[in-house]
Amino acid sequence: MKKIWEFFENMNEFVYVSDMDSYELIYMNRKLLEAFGFHSLEEIAGKKCYEVLQNSSEPCTICTNHELAPGRFKEWGYYNPILGKHLVLKDTMVEDGSRRCRFELALDAEVPEWQSSMLHSYQKLEVLANEGLRIALQAATPDETIGVILEYLGKALNAERTYIFEKNKFGGDDNSYEWVASGVTPEKDNLQNLPPEICENWYQRFGENKNIMIENLEDIREEDPLQYENLKRQNIHSLVVVPLYKDKKIIGFYGADNPPVEFLDYTSDMLQIMGHFITSSLKRRNLVKMLQHMSYTDQLTKLGNRYAMDEYVENIQDGESIGVVFCDVTGLKRTNDTEGHKAGDQLIIRACESLRRVFKGYELFRIGGDEFLALCAGIEEEELRQRAEALKKDMRENSVTMAVGAVWQKDGKKNIDKLLSESEKLMYQDKSAYYKAAGIDRRR
Repeated sequence: MKKIWEFFENMNEFVYVSDMDSYELIYMNRKLLEAFGFHSLEEIAGKKCYEVLQNSSEPCTICTNHELAPGRFKEWGYYNPILGKHLVLKDTMVEDGSRRCRFELALDAEVPEWQSSMLHSYQKLEVLANEGLRIALQAATPDETIGVILEYLGKALNAERTYIFEKNKFGGDDNSYEWVASGVTPEKDNLQNLPPEICENWYQRFGENKNIMIENLEDIREEDPLQYENLKRQNIHSLVVVPLYKDKKIIGFYGADNPPVEFLDYTSDMLQIMGHFITSSLKRRNLVKMLQHMSYTDQLTKLGNRYAMDEYVENIQDGESIGVVFCDVTGLKRTNDTEGHKAGDQLIIRACESLRRVFKGYELFRIGGDEFLALCAGIEEEELRQRAEALKKDMRENSVTMAVGAVWQKDGKKNIDKLLSESEKLMYQDKSAYYKAAGIDRRR
C-alpha cells in the first residue's frame, strides 16, 4: 500500500517527510530531489533532514516539530538561503505505525527570482537581513536568538562556520557561540581563552576601523604566524571577521569561515549589517543573566537562595547519593541587639566563609536569616562525616558558632524533603545541646 506522501511525487511543489524523533529523511518528492542534486530516494537513506535541507550539523533552531499534531497544519513563511527561495511552508504530523513523521509541503512564494550576479546579490542584502531578523526575534531567549541568526547567516553566506568571540576577564578570547555546516567539525570547545597575542593583529586593525578579510590563508603565513597556525589547524582557507562594539569599545568579533572567495565583500557587508543586532542580543543576554543572578543569589553572602536551591535539587540525577548539612548561626539575635546589625552581618559572612572553605566544590545556600544549607550530590557517607567534623573545627578557629545537622542517603533525590527535615531536626538538637552546655536559658 502506498504511503500518503507518495501521492505528491509529481507535484510541482517541494515535499519531504522526516522522522520527528531521529530527524532521518524518509521521503523527498521528485522536484525536491532534483533541487538538491539527488536522483533517487536511496541516495538520501540515513541522512538527516537538517543536513540535507539546511546544510546544518545539528537540528535547526527554527524547527517546528514541537508545534505539530496530526490533522492540523502549521503554515509559516521562510526564505531558504540554500535554495535561494521564499517559501510558504505547510507542516503537519503524520503517524506511520509507531513512527511520528513530519510532513512538509513548500510552495514557492510569488517573488522575483534573484539572479546569481554580484549586483543582484547585493540587492538581496536587505531581504536576507530582514528575514534573518524576523526569524531570530521569534526565539524565546537571547541565546536562542543568537543561535538562530548565526545559523541563518551561515546558510545565507554559504559559509562552513559562523561564530562569536568575546573578550574575557583574563584578556583572552572565548568562542562563545558557533554554527557549523553539515560535515564540518565544531571548534568551539577548542577555542576558549585564546592567548591575547593570537588575535592581537586583528584587534589592532579593528582599532583602525578595518575588518579582517582573508582570501587565501597562505597570504598571512609570514606576517601573522600565530593566527596562521590557529586557522590552519581548523582547515580555514578564507574568512571574514568584523568587530563587535559596546559603548564604542571593542568587546570581541564575529565572522564566517570559508565563504565563497568571490563573495568576501558581500559577506563583509552582510556581517556589518547584522553586527548591531548581534551586539544588541549580547546586551540583552547579559541583562537576563544579571537579573537571573540577582533573583537566585543572596545579596549579602552571594550564596544561592531558596529559588536556587529548588532549581539545584530539580537537576540532581536520580540514584545519586546526597549529603545534606543544615546549619544555623547561633547568637545572631544577641549580636544584632547588642552590637548592631553590621556586626550581625559580619557574623553571617564569617559563617558563610567557614562553609565555603570546608564544602568547596559543593552547593551552598542561604535559606533564611541565620540558616544555611550545604547540598553535596555524589558525596560518600564517610566524606560527609569528615567534612561535618572539619566544619566544627574551622568554626572554632574563626570565632563562628553554628548548630549543625548532617544526613546522608545513597539515593537522595526521591527523599529530599525527608532529608531536609531530618537534617533540620538534628540541627535543632545540636543547638539545644549548645545552649544547655553554655548555661543559656533560651526562654528568657
